[in-house]
Amino acid sequence: MFRATGPTSGAVIEVKLGAKKDGHITAVEAVLKYQSGAFPGSPVNQGCMCGLAVYDLPNAVVTGYDVLCHRPKVAAYRAPGAPIASFAIESCVDELARELGIDALAMREINGARDGGKAVHGPTWVNIGYQKTIEAANASEHLKTPLGPNQGRGIASGYWHNAGGESSAACHINEDGTVTVTEGHPDIGGSRASMALMVAEVLGVPYEQVRPVVGDTTSIGFSASTGGSRVTFAGGMAVTQAAEKVVGELKKRAAVIWDISAEAVEWRDGRAYPAGANAGSFEPLSLAEIAGKAARTGGPISAEVQINAQGQGPGFTTHICDVEVDRETGAVKILRYTAIQDVGRAIHPSYVEGQMQGGVAQGVGWALNEEYVYDKDGRLENPGFLDYRVPVASDMPMIDTILVEVPNPRHPFGARGCGEVPIVPPMAAVANAIADATGIRLRDLPMSPPKLRAALDAEQPPRLAAE
Repeated sequence: MFRATGPTSGAVIEVKLGAKKDGHITAVEAVLKYQSGAFPGSPVNQGCMCGLAVYDLPNAVVTGYDVLCHRPKVAAYRAPGAPIASFAIESCVDELARELGIDALAMREINGARDGGKAVHGPTWVNIGYQKTIEAANASEHLKTPLGPNQGRGIASGYWHNAGGESSAACHINEDGTVTVTEGHPDIGGSRASMALMVAEVLGVPYEQVRPVVGDTTSIGFSASTGGSRVTFAGGMAVTQAAEKVVGELKKRAAVIWDISAEAVEWRDGRAYPAGANAGSFEPLSLAEIAGKAARTGGPISAEVQINAQGQGPGFTTHICDVEVDRETGAVKILRYTAIQDVGRAIHPSYVEGQMQGGVAQGVGWALNEEYVYDKDGRLENPGFLDYRVPVASDMPMIDTILVEVPNPRHPFGARGCGEVPIVPPMAAVANAIADATGIRLRDLPMSPPKLRAALDAEQPPRLAAE
């Protein structure tokens, strides 16, 4: 598997920051050099976009290079390109804050993106929640926890642009009043549950009556790739529109049963009602009652929708990480971790928390252990989990999450993608925590025990036994 799939890019990033004594950043220059492997196509574009997006900067120049090398072609890896850029930028912002004697969160609050501001890569921000993640971080219990010897705390923020695009969905009412919703996106993060929740909300029926099904193009229209933090947004928009069409059809069927105009019927709480006294005096009809009479009122009740969803909301996050450093071995232990994220409207909050926690765990692995090792001919030397160290449960504390809900106004339920931005800040948060604990700034990933031990030795050479 390791040899058959591509890695993410290795990279070299150079950053220059200028700031006033009060902490306002006046200028940034960044050069990003991403490996693409033997063929062009590294995610340097996204690195250039995402690295500085959390800041409101008066002057910035970002240059990206797609570097070909004698290695396998790189592939997409959660929030492609963004975590690499964030590691460099957020580490430098932390260094600058220390140099100026300004609190790390205050530094980000002073310079952070706000509604009406313009991002370096072009968009003008509307309905973003970055500053609210800073406020939530400042108010968190985590910051009130004191640190002990050889312990440090790191702060880092991150951004991912999210995506919309093509999605298809169908909604069918069964004769017993249950609902089948078919969508074209494989479930890689809880999306089926989210689709069922949105359809249930539109139809006004219990969630348990909705059965979500993932179909392919033999049963449903085309849907673009499942990725880019787009499924709950774009797929959710499609299933919502399909359910709304079904509501329109249910009103027509009730009108047939009552022998009145469809415009004289309204739908609420899972039932059809006469729209007013002039429409007549009829007992409300439940969805199940209308479904049971479908054969006599026009046949099966269903609707299908194909859309090209636009208006995805960007994702912003701020992370707090506490570590403890074993100066004898160079090992780093994650003591506590809190992820605060603007998630739009959390359609299924527990799944959103799971996405946040998974991104943190993945990012911590990238920060401390995970590394592809190649020989001089570009062959992978550690193609298995015996030699490629990923975090296990015993490596991680319980990851705390704080959901900041700033609804996306261009989605019927306010959803915005939340699956990729959690992996953007962890490497920088861990690096900043190590710097806080040891006074040593590590600039290469992973920050594994041998690397940290070597840096500690360089700072303070080990004493001989005779000394």
